Amino acid sequence: MELKNYPKDLEEYEQDTQTDEQPDEQPIQDHPIISVIKFLPLVLFASLVLFLKFDLLLAAPISTFAAILVYMLTTKVSFEGAFDQGIEATKKIILIFFILMFATTVAECFMRTGVGASMIKIALLLGITGRSVAVVSLLVTCIISFATGSSWGTFAACAPIFLWLSHIVGGSPILTVGAIAGGACFGDNIGMISDVTFLSCHMQDVKIIARVKHQVFWSLGCVLISAVVIYLFSLPLPNTAGDPSGIFSTIPQQTFADLEAERPSAAIMLTQVRDGVPYYMVIPVIIVIGLSFMGCHTLLCLGSGILSSLLLGTIAGTVSFSSWFASDGPIYSGFADAGSWVIIMVMWVSVFAGVMNAMKTFEPLKRMVVRMSRNVHHLMGWCSVLCLLGNAALADESAQVTTMSPIIRELVEQNTECDTKEDAYQLRVKLATFTSSMGIYGSELIPWHCFPVFFASIATTVYPLYIFTPVDIIRQNFTSFIMIGSILILTFTGWDRFIPNFGLPKSARLKKRSASGLNQL
Repeated sequence: MELKNYPKDLEEYEQDTQTDEQPDEQPIQDHPIISVIKFLPLVLFASLVLFLKFDLLLAAPISTFAAILVYMLTTKVSFEGAFDQGIEATKKIILIFFILMFATTVAECFMRTGVGASMIKIALLLGITGRSVAVVSLLVTCIISFATGSSWGTFAACAPIFLWLSHIVGGSPILTVGAIAGGACFGDNIGMISDVTFLSCHMQDVKIIARVKHQVFWSLGCVLISAVVIYLFSLPLPNTAGDPSGIFSTIPQQTFADLEAERPSAAIMLTQVRDGVPYYMVIPVIIVIGLSFMGCHTLLCLGSGILSSLLLGTIAGTVSFSSWFASDGPIYSGFADAGSWVIIMVMWVSVFAGVMNAMKTFEPLKRMVVRMSRNVHHLMGWCSVLCLLGNAALADESAQVTTMSPIIRELVEQNTECDTKEDAYQLRVKLATFTSSMGIYGSELIPWHCFPVFFASIATTVYPLYIFTPVDIIRQNFTSFIMIGSILILTFTGWDRFIPNFGLPKSARLKKRSASGLNQL
């Protein structure tokens, strides 16, 4: 059975999707020079970000208009026609803009009201030594990032705690910072309230809970292996327990001031860890996760997290009712942060991707991938590689998700077939996992990417005894190496079938190729 039009949600599969069979048509291929010209806007985009250090808010619009110009010259369409192609792509992700606003606000509320601090306090009850501090920092940051959906917020809040704790107990600052970086990105990749999780799922028209169920055993397995590897590297370090209560007396006051200027909400959470918060502040996390597993709408899950954290925070005294809607309060700050950068950036990148896809820029690349794929595992594996390369070129995980998602989706839909619609849906779930995982964990292995650059800056700010570089963040970030390496190996070899829920559908297979060797590419 050949599936040509996939519905947006699994429950829509009962709708009639029958289409008339059309004979294979020989696709018209561009002249090689035209194909090269069509790639120039992407080269411009990468050059502006990587070499000229332009912010994405500037690089994306400039590259979009360059793409429109190339589209007009190569296909003879009008400016309105070219720009409309980008607008049509953006219309498909309108919901994600509202979700991004809510997700950013939830992270802000969780860090300001004491939700994140309560979880850190619980973790610090463990006995910590120089040998275990890096492992504990990995596990704690995994939990905090899953709860807040913010990798940057988690890193900024946890780095000063665990770097200075490592200093006290004789741990390795490089090993610890690598563990913090790996754990901070765990929730950004699989968290229920992560903006990248939302974006990657929405671009593939799959539900978040479906993707979480798909990758949960793989993700937890990678974290477990990472913890073992980190502990083995920590064996030469002291095994004498330190007193976590002494952390804050060793942190210079200037560190608090610098962190407040760099990441105010993280500074607030760090202060709450020092002063103490009630343990019942973990309840909002339980509510959000519970509603998500019950299948509630994403906005409802996020809204419950915002409301419950503010209510309990008011009871605990970490926030006041008057601050809920103040201009410097968590709700206003969350919406403002999302609207001032990430939403605008994603909007422009989606227009850029829409124009690039409309003029079929990536057809030669897709043809090459199809020719190299002997089976569906190879095809899916090359899709993950394309996501990693896109992340390296654009130096931003959200830009990669927005740009690469429609490319790999079309590639898979045009060249695979399944016996059931549910199996076709699972292929899109796997694609959402690729764009998110290669976006989040792939970013931590790219020296010029904003992730390791930000992490190195924060780590040096809060722990001035060592000057961290992006390469330092990368070389001891075992979690990212294990995540990226395992997903590539498991996908290409087909060994993903040994991980519960992580394998490809059994009925998924490549379509029989036409005389040209390709299927409508």
